[in-house]
Amino acid sequence: MIDIYGTLGPSCSSEQVLTRMFCSGMTGIRLNLSHISLRESAQQLEIFHSAARRAGVKPLLLVDMQGPELRIGRLPAPLILNENEKAVLFDEQMPEDERRSLCAKYDAAIPVPQVVCQALAPGEEVLMDDGRLLLKVTETAGGAALTQIVRGGTLSGRKSVKVVGADIHPPTMTAADLMNIRDAADFGVTGIMQPFVRNREDLITVKRALGENGAENLQLVAKIENREGMERLETLLPVCDAVCIARGDLGNDMQLWQLPAAQKKISAACRAAGRYFMVATQMLASMENRAVPTRAEVNDIFNTVADGASGVMVTGETAVGQYPVDVIRFLAATAREAEKYRISH
Repeated sequence: MIDIYGTLGPSCSSEQVLTRMFCSGMTGIRLNLSHISLRESAQQLEIFHSAARRAGVKPLLLVDMQGPELRIGRLPAPLILNENEKAVLFDEQMPEDERRSLCAKYDAAIPVPQVVCQALAPGEEVLMDDGRLLLKVTETAGGAALTQIVRGGTLSGRKSVKVVGADIHPPTMTAADLMNIRDAADFGVTGIMQPFVRNREDLITVKRALGENGAENLQLVAKIENREGMERLETLLPVCDAVCIARGDLGNDMQLWQLPAAQKKISAACRAAGRYFMVATQMLASMENRAVPTRAEVNDIFNTVADGASGVMVTGETAVGQYPVDVIRFLAATAREAEKYRISH
């Protein structure tokens, strides 16, 4: 049976909607802990578990850790970034008076981690929000970088940031990750997703933390979302329970037309090792605003499952989209059809 994962968010915050999602085929859900902790999610998780009981489902609950993923700082309000305009990136540890002066000087001022600031130089390209936005550095000075907006859009706080081609290596786990691991049993967590796995040592570090905090029974899912993790996949498979092919950031680490082959390569390696794997990102992206998916999306889901995926996952489609129940209905029905095809062929 294929696992069908949604992602918790405002669009599926009610018990009624979650119950309908379970009844439509959802078997588990992802909680993104990049912005919030398990304790802060207590009320939402209580509703989630109540909905699962109503639907007669024993749910899977995967928590997506902060890990080494780089994100911009918090913003007081979303920023509108217009193409060819300027935006300044500054060290989020910058003193408050300097920060206020910088924000007053520019229409768009974006706090980024110190390690990102240190990697910026004229000519560098910066991707934000899973590559939806692209900025190019024109000059740097005093812990800040002036950029030209190449591909604009709306930017909210705590979205991903990547300096194209830069070799930046933040720690495997954060203090918040360790706190959430300690709390996992109290909230019915069944597995953790470790982002941006780079090497075997990352997974060994997480496994050690699980054991030291009474969470050794949790499933460890290695998210493959960069070339480094993909190229070392064979050494990762023995030290994780499952793999998630996370196509958002993986697609930022290569040309987009190379991504399908990367997914095929990872899928084949997981099948050969007998390792459970799931696929996520933009499986039904059009359904954030439409009640019916595109034919291409349905084909993508079908081929993903036909290639051996044990699970498929949607993110923004259920977290913030307008049709979370319909998303799960199409995802589950297409996955079931693909599973029948896989068994018969």
